[in-house]
Amino acid sequence: MLACAARLEGLQGGAPHPDRFDPHFRKYTKRFFGPAFDWRHFKAQGLAESGLDAAARSRSGARGIMQLMPSTLERIRSRAPDLESVDDPELNIAAGIKHDRALWGMWARAATPLDRRRFMFASYNAGLMTILRARRVARRRGLDPTRWASFEAVSARVWQWRQRQTIIYLRKIELFLSRLDEDGRLGGSSSAGGGGAARR
Repeated sequence: MLACAARLEGLQGGAPHPDRFDPHFRKYTKRFFGPAFDWRHFKAQGLAESGLDAAARSRSGARGIMQLMPSTLERIRSRAPDLESVDDPELNIAAGIKHDRALWGMWARAATPLDRRRFMFASYNAGLMTILRARRVARRRGLDPTRWASFEAVSARVWQWRQRQTIIYLRKIELFLSRLDEDGRLGGSSSAGGGGAARR
C-alpha cells in the first residue's frame, strides 16, 4: 500500500490535471450503469490501474488508463466496434467501464453492493474465470459464495490465482475512492468521501 500512497501524493503534488478525465468517467458510468451509480468508483479504478496515465503500458501488454489487455479489447470490440482506438483516453475509459458493466452483470446475487463491486473489480483484475473458480472452492468449503470475504478465505487454494495481487488491487481502489471528495477531486483525508462501502 506504500506504492499506492506514493502515487496519490504524486497526483496531488504535481501530476498534470488529475481531474481532466472526470467528464469521461461521468459520461460512461451514466451510459453503462445508469445515473444513480457513483462514477467515482471507476475513477478510483483508473487511479489504481495506471495513475490515470493515458500512455501507460504493462509488460503483459495492458494499455492505457484502464490497463486493458489485448484479449479483453478484442471481446469488447466484437460487441462495440465503435471503440476503435483504446489509445484515445476517452475510448479507453469507455471500454474499461463497458467491460466492468459486463462483469457487474455476472454478480447480481452478491450479498451487498460492496461485495458486488469487489467481485466486479476482482474479475477485472484476475479474470472472470479465476473468480468463478474461487466461488466453486468457497462453495465446496461450505462458505457463503455471495460474500467476498469467503473468496479471500479460500484464495490460496484457487488454482492459478495470484490472489495477493487482486486483494491489494481492491484495497487500492477503495483507498483512492476514500480520498475522492464529492466532486471527484483528490483530497488528503481518508474520510473525504465517506468511504466506498457507503456508495452504490
